[in-house]
Amino acid sequence: MSLLEVSDISKSFSTGRDFLGRRTGWTHAVQNVSFHLGTGECLAVVGESGAGKSTVGRIVLRLIEPDTGSIAFDGQDVRAATPTQLRALRRGMQMIFQDPHSSLDPRMSILDAVAEPLVVHTGLDRKTRTATVRTLLDKVGIGDRYLARYPAELSGGQLQRVAIARALTLKPKMIVCDEPVAALDVSVRSQVLNLLRDLQEELGLAYLFVCHDLALIEVIADRVLVMAGGRVVESGTVEDIYHNPQQEYTQKLLAAIPVPVPRSARH
Repeated sequence: MSLLEVSDISKSFSTGRDFLGRRTGWTHAVQNVSFHLGTGECLAVVGESGAGKSTVGRIVLRLIEPDTGSIAFDGQDVRAATPTQLRALRRGMQMIFQDPHSSLDPRMSILDAVAEPLVVHTGLDRKTRTATVRTLLDKVGIGDRYLARYPAELSGGQLQRVAIARALTLKPKMIVCDEPVAALDVSVRSQVLNLLRDLQEELGLAYLFVCHDLALIEVIADRVLVMAGGRVVESGTVEDIYHNPQQEYTQKLLAAIPVPVPRSARH
């Protein structure tokens, strides 16, 4: 049985209202999307901006309610879960957002930001929480020297490592990574991707990896779901998608990947 089973989910958003307050139009953000994710596997959901991939990630965690379809996580019906049941389920499925500057409260120290899930979901005392945070920050390559600092004092790459540590606090089985390196400098993207890959191997994590750049997913993904206009247009292993794409849309995405030019050929 797969860790995550998603079947025929759809979601539409209203685009406007008339003078009586009635909805006048709809945007079909996600249309009949189905996929599965195994334990310890990374499924990349790729496509251009507006393809619906981020909406899929949020629907899986029920941050957005779908209009139709079913979601099962670790054998449990996510859509049917009560608030209490959903709170328990979310211990096993966490999210890393695109912009760590927005996802971390600027008024909270790094210690308090990473420890917050432990405060909400566990009865651990402050000493134990602090020890846990120290261990996690060390695991993501930050160390405990930033415990008392605030987000404004850290770089984007450091903040995303903090966000990753925060996502790990409750020992989840799955993490939805929503464009986790898109807001970072090119120089630190590979470092964060390597960290995510190392954590996956060490902890057996499953990733739903939302990304618009196919050049980034070859090093981390096992399978790829290609989306366009809210629909899945192609799916397959990384090897299938990179070396034998069947759809013209996928071929265009691959053709758009920049090719490095050797220094000697630039003149």
